[in-house]
Amino acid sequence: MDSKTRNKEKLLALKNLSVWYKKGSPVLDKLSLELGTNEVVGLIGLNGAGKTTLIKTLAGLLDSFQAEAFLWQEEPFSFRDREFKKERYVVFAEDHSFRYFTFREYLSYVGTSYGKKLTGPEVEELVQGFHFERYTDVLLNDLSTGNLKKAYLIAAFALKPKLLLLDEPVNGLDFQSTEYLYRQISGYRQYGTVLFSSHILESICLTSDRVLVLEQGQIRQCIAGQEIEAENIREALGGD
Repeated sequence: MDSKTRNKEKLLALKNLSVWYKKGSPVLDKLSLELGTNEVVGLIGLNGAGKTTLIKTLAGLLDSFQAEAFLWQEEPFSFRDREFKKERYVVFAEDHSFRYFTFREYLSYVGTSYGKKLTGPEVEELVQGFHFERYTDVLLNDLSTGNLKKAYLIAAFALKPKLLLLDEPVNGLDFQSTEYLYRQISGYRQYGTVLFSSHILESICLTSDRVLVLEQGQIRQCIAGQEIEAENIREALGGD
């Protein structure tokens, strides 16, 4: 089965999702979204468009929302359903949780939480690919911003959930790790689906099957296939 056929299978669907921090002032306003299986979807928008809010909602971190329908693999679900939570993992733009875990301790915790054993050659390959060898036994609290991002990304790609949510994953990474991240995102189709937000056009153009343009709380445009070019994305964002 090729990727185009797989992508017709719906992994997640939201219909008319509204999210607010203050009642009467929605950040996301009747947003509808569909994600296929085994695809990479980029999410772009100007500051304040709601990219992080959407990811936080999918992560189950927000309470103030409503929608006509939430479907996971064609079945109704809640963002906080245990079975859904075990099939998605989130890497936030900034995350200072588990500060007094070392990376190895955090990886063990994640594996236990998701019922998977995160050890072996694949994990070590990720550690080497992100040039993280020197930091595996360092407290997360003592890592630089870039190395902390690497720790969470390694855990994400080692876990291989059906849905991987990445909020500005390139931020803080060095050049070599950025190139390695692109390869990991592009190769993730064999395991599941990636939805990631980014303001780096290169990351969007090099990895995405589709690009969703978020504006004023709604997805206003979808750019796909050969149309995913920097010029088209700039135009969609209102650039020159």
